[in-house]
Amino acid sequence: MTHIDQSTVENTLLKMLSADRFARLSEGMERVDLPLRHVLVASDVPTTHVCFLERGLGSMVVSSTDEEVVEIGHIGREGASGMHVVLAVETTRTFMQVAGLGIMVPMETFQRALADDPEMRDFFLRYVHTTVLQLAHSALANARYNMHERLARWILMCHDRLEGNNLAITHEFLALMLGVRRSGVTNELHVLEGVHAIRSTRGNVRIVDREKLIEIAGGCYGVPEREYERLLGLPLRAR
Repeated sequence: MTHIDQSTVENTLLKMLSADRFARLSEGMERVDLPLRHVLVASDVPTTHVCFLERGLGSMVVSSTDEEVVEIGHIGREGASGMHVVLAVETTRTFMQVAGLGIMVPMETFQRALADDPEMRDFFLRYVHTTVLQLAHSALANARYNMHERLARWILMCHDRLEGNNLAITHEFLALMLGVRRSGVTNELHVLEGVHAIRSTRGNVRIVDREKLIEIAGGCYGVPEREYERLLGLPLRAR
């Protein structure tokens, strides 16, 4: 198995670990392609690996008994899937909405490292806290903000986690994130285009004016992002 040098990793969590702590996770570590729709965490199957994303976008979704599905959060290069094991609980289904690349760490290796190093465990618990806060603010946005404000928030969150200003996200994906019909998303994208915040084409949203999106999103964007920076020491979006 090819050795992965810490200096080459693009995942923020792995980059922030000390060399000794990174080495503790390196047993069985493997860099893998993550194609579109690849399942990172299945809701009814034991999770065998923690995946530290380097590129692409993972989507955490929940479904009801009558098969209604909505996204509750997403993961990019700032985070990792499989972190529910830190809390010793089950989790929701997570799969790739934008293809990318990731570093897999066997669950046994990850859990052993946390058991041996309480400070590392606390570090990852702080990350888990930021994901819970993201979920809480998704609930707040859904309850108190209108659709174009929520759409601006989700586009900003994708922009935080993906390279460049062109986001390879479809109207179907945005509809899933917002829990609305595809036609509703299309209309709201036109609203954001009308104020020159974005340019939307088939399968792509281009960020034209990020500050305008932040203004539109208002209070439903920013708190989890600032908490990530405060607790983990680096901005969620690379500047």
